[in-house]
Amino acid sequence: MTSTTSATSAPLTLESDYERAGFAGHLPFGRKPALLIVDVVQAYLDPASPLYAPPFEEALRSNERLVAVAREVGVPVIFTSVRYAAGGIDGGLFFRKVKALQSFLPGSPLGAFPDTLQPRGDELVVVKQYASAFFGSSLAATLTSLGIDTLLITGFSTSGCVRATTLDALQSGFVPYVVREACGDRDARPHESNLFDLQAKYAEVVGESRAVELMRGTKSGAV
Repeated sequence: MTSTTSATSAPLTLESDYERAGFAGHLPFGRKPALLIVDVVQAYLDPASPLYAPPFEEALRSNERLVAVAREVGVPVIFTSVRYAAGGIDGGLFFRKVKALQSFLPGSPLGAFPDTLQPRGDELVVVKQYASAFFGSSLAATLTSLGIDTLLITGFSTSGCVRATTLDALQSGFVPYVVREACGDRDARPHESNLFDLQAKYAEVVGESRAVELMRGTKSGAV
């Protein structure tokens, strides 16, 4: 048998293996971005909720800072939330698969936005029933009508609705930039593995400080 590496060569790192295989491409930041905040709601922030975990609280702080900058420089801010009809009849197999989605049934306070991150009256709120903010919604048409070409994507959870929304953003023709600190998951392992995979195949994963630079650069014309 032959080996892909010689006995004297150093083993490939995960990053170098992906790069060698052709997963090192990059997508340029566009001229007209929007900040898309996915499901930053009480279901992930209330300790009494089955969806709660401490990492979501840390990501909330990052979202608060990003929203402040976006509003300051005039980058549109878009929020998503989850809401089901009685019995989850409009949730299909997703609702049947994930029992925790009962948190978003009528009358539950867990679908509300936190006090520190409330949409303004002139900001779009997309109400969804499935993981992706694009599935079954008019989001793509609205972004196109606004001339948006790039999305800074944040929210909960990294391995779930953030990932699904990012893939659909790419597939719908919008450049996705996922902001690392502003995304949260129940555990660091799915968080990090999904960010790695998104960067390799579907998106640009950037830090909060870089996201701020990009938004400010849009205003100044530097991007």
